[in-house]
Amino acid sequence: MRSLTELFKIGSGPSSSHTMGPEKAARIFKSENEDADQFKALIYGSLAKTGKGHMTDKAIIRALSPAPAEVQFVPQPDFVLPHPNTMDLFAYQDGRQTAFMRAVSIGGGDIVIEGREEAHGPDVYPENTFAEISAFCKANHIRLSDYVEQREGKQIWDFLQGIWEAMKRSIDEGLSVTGILEGGLHVERKAKYLYHQGHVDESPETRENRIVSAYAFAVNEQNAAAGTVVTAPTCGASGVVPASLRYMHEKMQVPDAQILRALAVGGLIGNLVKQNASISGAQCGCQAEVGTACSMAAAALAELSGMEIDQIEYAAEVAMEHHLGLTCDPINGLVQIPCIERNAVGAMRALNALSLAKFLSGTRKISFDLVVQTMYETGQDMNSRYRETAEGGLAKLYKMDG
Repeated sequence: MRSLTELFKIGSGPSSSHTMGPEKAARIFKSENEDADQFKALIYGSLAKTGKGHMTDKAIIRALSPAPAEVQFVPQPDFVLPHPNTMDLFAYQDGRQTAFMRAVSIGGGDIVIEGREEAHGPDVYPENTFAEISAFCKANHIRLSDYVEQREGKQIWDFLQGIWEAMKRSIDEGLSVTGILEGGLHVERKAKYLYHQGHVDESPETRENRIVSAYAFAVNEQNAAAGTVVTAPTCGASGVVPASLRYMHEKMQVPDAQILRALAVGGLIGNLVKQNASISGAQCGCQAEVGTACSMAAAALAELSGMEIDQIEYAAEVAMEHHLGLTCDPINGLVQIPCIERNAVGAMRALNALSLAKFLSGTRKISFDLVVQTMYETGQDMNSRYRETAEGGLAKLYKMDG
């Protein structure tokens, strides 16, 4: 299993798999064809069906500039796609094709180029399941965060400090902006409004809900506006972890060092899902994005609360189990409805999972590894209309009524 530095990425929204991934592929292709005077990109499947809303074409054109680039949307090609997020890139010189590359965007901003070994860093975790990691930690009497340090090296804390700072910035920036998000849905930014709606007689429970939701809205409104966010594990699910951790950081008044340990454990959970299932909405629906983010947040909060490994596992498992079957049906292909609200709900669910884990971990029947496998199989069984194509659910019915 690979490093957390390949899971947490700082980049521009609105989508890690539909914006960051294609842009990365286009930049690689551009660097390999500097003499080309023209480019063309064909984007297929889910990339094509939500490409306008996800700004996929703009990301590709930006990456290939200053040479002119044509982007064509081909939702249903006449061949079997290796992945729902597949794209072909062509380079030309004096009207003659000089190069070709096929890439797939597999989620979280990562890509695989056909015919090449996947470009990534070395595997740093020999253990590939939570059960293996848990057994190792218990045998060596260490916490999960100690395990991350042991496998990654002490430099992981500097990396996670940068990630934490970027997460906080995305919240602060989102809380400072008002107005209407671009895209045609006329979605109003609500983070700042939510944050400042406190009342003198507000109950602690109501305030918690409001503040956590405001933080999540802030991040995902920034994401929807192509602002800078952290993939946790994706852009579309980037608000869950920052919102829940920022709230608990302020509530518990803990030092950053403890937050970084929580982030390490949350990242470990995200890595396990990425390794053994998928974090791609186009492949498994939103259960793979917000479901994974909720698991990451729940595990991080459990670490922050000093819980034992079995309790951390239970928190992560509960969080994922109750997102099983969650569809990805973005209206007009935009990462706005239901995505922004869904991150707020996911952050609150992480707090709920934490509460259950404090008391009930000894009674659990389902392992985290089993729920991850279940999520993947559920995603494969899910009708393609509900996997980031904007063809089913809310996307379909809103178009009918709107």
